[in-house]
Amino acid sequence: MEKRLILNSKILKLSRICALFIALWAIPVMAFSQGKTASDGNKPYDPKDAIFEHIGDAHSWHVSLPLVKPFAIPLPVILYTDKGIEIFSSSNLHEGEVYHGKNDYVLVKDKIKIADETGTVDATKKVYDFSITRNVASMWLGMIILFIIFGSVSSSYKKRVGKAPKGLQSFMEPLVVFVRDDVAIPNIGVKHSKYMALLLTLFFFILINNLLGLIPIFPGGFNLTGNIAVTLSLSFIVLLVINFSGNKYYWKHIFTPEIPLWLYIIMVPVELIGIISKPFALMIRLFANITAGHIIVLSLISLIFIFKSIAVSPASVVFVVFMDTIELLVAFLQAYIFTMLTALFIGMAVQEHHGEQHEI
Repeated sequence: MEKRLILNSKILKLSRICALFIALWAIPVMAFSQGKTASDGNKPYDPKDAIFEHIGDAHSWHVSLPLVKPFAIPLPVILYTDKGIEIFSSSNLHEGEVYHGKNDYVLVKDKIKIADETGTVDATKKVYDFSITRNVASMWLGMIILFIIFGSVSSSYKKRVGKAPKGLQSFMEPLVVFVRDDVAIPNIGVKHSKYMALLLTLFFFILINNLLGLIPIFPGGFNLTGNIAVTLSLSFIVLLVINFSGNKYYWKHIFTPEIPLWLYIIMVPVELIGIISKPFALMIRLFANITAGHIIVLSLISLIFIFKSIAVSPASVVFVVFMDTIELLVAFLQAYIFTMLTALFIGMAVQEHHGEQHEI
């Protein structure tokens, strides 16, 4: 009898969690539907344009909420042209309209171009765009969250010296210990403490931005870690750290490996390519996994508009909830994999020669 009550209690809790997820994802479907109806009118629905619009970058932050007319938060536009620097609000830019500043500007698929007197794009003039786009704004949001979390945890450690962790401190401590004990120490060894700040920053930065991409109110609105420029920057930092940390045995293994001389013509180029291919693999893995997840979720939502039937929405929402649950796992998994491989590559660069390591 007691076992049955416990089982029923667990089933009830699970059903409540599923109902919560379905309710949360019903919100973006309604908002997405309302936004498409308000903006497209009688225009045929094109899922490709809708999906790439949501996962791509933009000069304004579009917000869609149920029962509220969709609106956009304008962001600063910073341009450098032949007439110098120009700063204005993105609210002045609209698709198909010309904005008259120092130059005449038109917005073409979220790209700012210089136009001539007739409003046609002038390909002879270049625009260098340093604007605060949606991805930049979401990156700043992630950084602010990081500062708040670690500032609060640091303050708690100073106030509660020698005491058991409490609140947010108790939640964050196992994650920090996990990165140290299961990522840094096994892969780097005795020199792990030197790289803990980098590994923790990478892990939590990727994790927080992955989770921001799963916020259901803005389907596809946050796609920072699905932007290849961002993953390229993270991988480039890892490339610099690995090669500046490499000891003489690391470089000796690349340029003078202990192999027959006739194999040098093959192995040395392979090792040099390996220097680039390691961070390149990090870049592509993170970018591909996050982007693919967003495309799948948005494609499932788009089924409602492709079939033009509300009857499809229950099945669509259920599949979206399932995919979003997997994406929640992927958010943690990709942060872990990126950090773990970074630690592994650093460990390969700083490891001592076997004889010297034995003496240590």
